[in-house]
Amino acid sequence: MAATNEDNIGSLKEQIAKVFEVSLKVTVPEELDVVPLIAACAKKEFGDYQCNNAMSLWSKIKGKGTQFKGPQPVGQAIMKNLPTSDMIESCSIAGPGFVNVKLSKQWIAKSIQKMLTDGIDTWAPKLPVKRAIVDFSSPNIAKEMHVGHLRSTIIGDTLARMLEYSKVDVLRRNHVGDWGTQFGMLIEFLFEKFPSGEVNDQAIGDLEVFYKASKQRFDSDVEFKKRAQKAVVSLQGGEEKYRKAWAQICEISRKGFEKVYQRLGVHLEEKGESFYNPYILKTLDLLREKGLIEESEGAQVIFIEGKKTPLIVVKRDGGFNYASTDLAALWYRLNVEKAEWIIYLTDVGQREHFEMFFTAGKRAGWLPSDESKYPKTSHVGFGLVLGDDGKRFRTRSTEVVKLVDLLDEAKTRCKAALVERGKAAEWTPEELEHTAEAVGYGAVKYADLKNNRSTNYTFNFDQMLNDKGNTAVYLLYAHARICSIIRKSGKDIDDLKKEGELILEKDEERKLGLHLLQFAEVVEEACTNLLPNVLCEYLYDLSEKFTSFYSQWQVIGSAEETSRLLLCEATAVVMRKCFHLLGITPVYKI
Repeated sequence: MAATNEDNIGSLKEQIAKVFEVSLKVTVPEELDVVPLIAACAKKEFGDYQCNNAMSLWSKIKGKGTQFKGPQPVGQAIMKNLPTSDMIESCSIAGPGFVNVKLSKQWIAKSIQKMLTDGIDTWAPKLPVKRAIVDFSSPNIAKEMHVGHLRSTIIGDTLARMLEYSKVDVLRRNHVGDWGTQFGMLIEFLFEKFPSGEVNDQAIGDLEVFYKASKQRFDSDVEFKKRAQKAVVSLQGGEEKYRKAWAQICEISRKGFEKVYQRLGVHLEEKGESFYNPYILKTLDLLREKGLIEESEGAQVIFIEGKKTPLIVVKRDGGFNYASTDLAALWYRLNVEKAEWIIYLTDVGQREHFEMFFTAGKRAGWLPSDESKYPKTSHVGFGLVLGDDGKRFRTRSTEVVKLVDLLDEAKTRCKAALVERGKAAEWTPEELEHTAEAVGYGAVKYADLKNNRSTNYTFNFDQMLNDKGNTAVYLLYAHARICSIIRKSGKDIDDLKKEGELILEKDEERKLGLHLLQFAEVVEEACTNLLPNVLCEYLYDLSEKFTSFYSQWQVIGSAEETSRLLLCEATAVVMRKCFHLLGITPVYKI
């Protein structure tokens, strides 16, 4: 059962904030709408969390005839006025009024046990948005998906998954490049090779090779170039023969893209550039009515404050461009699809284009000028994928690496490693295949997601397929080991959830329990700041905390076996949810 918002208890930070909200109303009743400032304690010896309102409250109330003599007495009063709560074991004051909170281990244990019974969806964070669009992947028709599309596809899928988990209605949009002048050359070349106009992917062969051959022809043959330019006009005019040829080229491309999406387990709904084409004229008229579009050097542009070059919306030849399509798509997404948050994933090199087009949206009054308000737009930029030589990742023949080949190689290498470890004799061929896929594809995804997306990262198979360190292989194996402990106990974990009790007596048990409870606020932070690496860091820390607990305390055969098996299960459940959000398939045995 998926949790409803009523079942959602919110993040740990949120639950602590609710307790402090009561105290703040009593402490400073004259100050309205004081938001509790809750943060995790940097120094764990002071406590688990702290409330940091005293300083800012003191600067507000001093000179207003207050009874308090400084920030520390304000902090003391906040602490004294806290309502009784099962959550809090003890409080203390540090420095100028910071209220440190130590959470009750009994309460931590009960919260984890409740999650085991009610399901991890009850831990989903609450976000202030109901519908979002994630615009990601977006390859160009007639070109292969290459390693550059890997980051957009993987990061976009993870952001979509985290928002979906947080009960946001997510429209996953594939804004493919399926319109424009290059189609004239492709269609004309297609008619030359296949005069009937009927073609399929077997006949056309490698679409990338076809594209390059048509481009070469376009650049070297003047007559062909003229025919190609006429073909663009015929296509845009809706002529049947040209529309059909265009549709065939798009369909062949889609089949190629689907091979990649299938391997990555990524689902998208295509709404390419051609979809927004009918909305461009109307959108530009709306912008003209607002007085935003001006003539400049024969083109129609929108001037953006602080930018030397304006945003061109109609070219000198009367043709449209990315900006025209992007503005039409923005209008459609806000007015027809009713999106409150639109997230665009491209490389960091396109940042200025997005800044300019978002500013145009604000000037038109479509977006609020205050970026904390909704509806809003965000550009999620990412760095390059580099080879070991520190340059853009390419094959030996200096070609950009095809994504499908890259993923297949990860799986092949993984399978070879499993065979070397004797798994072919132990497992069925299906199990071997499934594990090689889960670990191979998972390794490629995690190697990308664990980095801050705005930086470049080096693609290295040996590093990403290493079973030690911060890799998917290590984490997937750690999860499988936890599942193996539970299996070896011979106990039915569902019975233990109903009848057993979780007790966090030892320090390592409490640390692991607290980290599990922090899952919701980590997902919330990763969503809010659009940074999947925050979740990767959490998952790796979770694995490390489990190792500290397991290396020190016996599980099977100990007096605390039931409680510790429940702690193992809770760790496995949270790890699986992390894997799901990162688009990684868990493995249960190694």
